[in-house]
Amino acid sequence: MPEAAAAPPHRSDRLDALRGTAIVWMAVYHFCFDLNHFGWIRQDFYRDPVWTWQRSCIVSLFLFCAGGGQAFAVLAGQGSGRFRKRWGQVAGCAALVSLGSWFMFPGSWISFGVLHGIAVMLLLLRLGLSRLPNVALLVLAALAIAAPRLLQLDFFDMRWTNWVGLVTHKPITEDYVPVLPWLGLMLLGFVVTRLRPGLWAGAAPRPLAVLGRWSLSFYMAHQPVLIGLLMAVQMLR
Repeated sequence: MPEAAAAPPHRSDRLDALRGTAIVWMAVYHFCFDLNHFGWIRQDFYRDPVWTWQRSCIVSLFLFCAGGGQAFAVLAGQGSGRFRKRWGQVAGCAALVSLGSWFMFPGSWISFGVLHGIAVMLLLLRLGLSRLPNVALLVLAALAIAAPRLLQLDFFDMRWTNWVGLVTHKPITEDYVPVLPWLGLMLLGFVVTRLRPGLWAGAAPRPLAVLGRWSLSFYMAHQPVLIGLLMAVQMLR
């Protein structure tokens, strides 16, 4: 009797390590942002390309990895219950980010940041888009990336509609990751991984892989820890 084919893995060490790399990069970026917030350095994080391009690269890595993770989940036949649990964690953390940012930055609180974007994009991907063929997803990814440059409407400038991304100007907020164009990066990660899951096979740096598996917990904890440490140092100076 022939051996049964091995079940596809639920995740990949290499993909987790890539996510872990994004986490480390994000932590360094946020540490510099916090130093600027406390007045220890002077940088323009909102307009200087040195910082805006870093932010774009970090978010792109996160969303590409999120798409790849969902491809592994679909290939492995992950049940809806596990997806709902993970999605609930992401959505709950997004709500906490909004609440925390409202206390710290009341004039520019986060209504639709990276976790909010990931929560909505995961729903779009798992509840419909993942059933489409790869060619269709690549076309949608290209359209999603191009859409904000081709169409901007005043209607989407309101805080309760700017999550779509077709804004005429960037809203005043500490983090903004709308569905368009960023859905395109998640779709690319999904298609690449579904087409070639073997790209992620093999060993990866263990610390980064572990960090990538706990990315949500690290994301939620790192800023309170960094800000707390800087406040303590500032009080002791």
